[in-house]
Amino acid sequence: MVDFTVAIRAYNAQKRLPDVLERLRLQINTEQINWEIVIVDNNSTDNTAQIIQEYQANWPKDYPLRYYFEPEQGAAVARQLTIKEAKGTFIGFIDDDNLPTPNWVAAAYSFGIAHPKAGAYGSEIRGEFEVAPPENFKKIAPIMAIVDRGDKPFRYDRILPPGAGMVIRKQAWLESVPNRLFLKGPVGTSLTVKSEDIEALSYLKRQGWEIWHNPEMCIYHQIPKWRLERQYLMDLCRGAGIGRHHIRMIAFKPWQRPLIIPFYIANDLRKVILHLIRNYRILKADNIAACEMQLFLSTLFSPLYIWKQHYLARSQSPVVQKKTAKFEPLLINTSTAKSN
Repeated sequence: MVDFTVAIRAYNAQKRLPDVLERLRLQINTEQINWEIVIVDNNSTDNTAQIIQEYQANWPKDYPLRYYFEPEQGAAVARQLTIKEAKGTFIGFIDDDNLPTPNWVAAAYSFGIAHPKAGAYGSEIRGEFEVAPPENFKKIAPIMAIVDRGDKPFRYDRILPPGAGMVIRKQAWLESVPNRLFLKGPVGTSLTVKSEDIEALSYLKRQGWEIWHNPEMCIYHQIPKWRLERQYLMDLCRGAGIGRHHIRMIAFKPWQRPLIIPFYIANDLRKVILHLIRNYRILKADNIAACEMQLFLSTLFSPLYIWKQHYLARSQSPVVQKKTAKFEPLLINTSTAKSN
């Protein structure tokens, strides 16, 4: 039996992974814990695989370092492979730019044992910035997986922790989370849709599992200069907002959803209008104000985006393709005629 698995999704991480692995090598108070490390290479194009092989050659046998390759890019897909391959009762997710403190593994495992109803629990996440962030950065910090939620553990109610530094009980995940999440999360360097971690936690919560904050677990999230540039922050907030409708609907039964959607739309529209009234003079100059507006707008239009994605997924399903197969030659011929 393995008590704990540290799971790392790596994408073009040859420069970042060594720091993460060295932090894991220096973990303390793990003598009584049977643990392992699983790295999923999410179709990297650099020397990530070579770096991992070099570490494997000299890695302690007490806590094995295992490597897997996932050709389909997407944080959600990589995480599902980790769930499949992890042998631990608990699985702790660390991104390739997260540096855990020396007691992270021990604190994560002991918290799970002490809270048998916890399906998942998040870490304290501190930013390690290459350059100083804007003064009002705290308004969007959680979207970048930086959370300071106090020094006492508590049970989450309305909000949920980010995926970085999150620990899940494997049993809870297998019982509650679909084999394929709807939100893919970051795909390579694309941030079109985020929040796949919140989607998974929403399923856990719906099944009655508790979600906690554990301040004894702490990681440092490395933030390079380019991740504080306006365009990146705007893309980040757009990706966070666009999946919110899907996440919200998880908590409701199908018959309840048509009744509750208008209330969400009205409230999201209210936020957009109020933010525009309060900040219209500074939206061009203030990056954080612009990012908040982008988050509110993408949340407002999230239902349209999600409905479109559901329609496309349905139209591409084998059943629908089989029903429409007899029309394919006509469509192909029409397309060819137009191109000529």
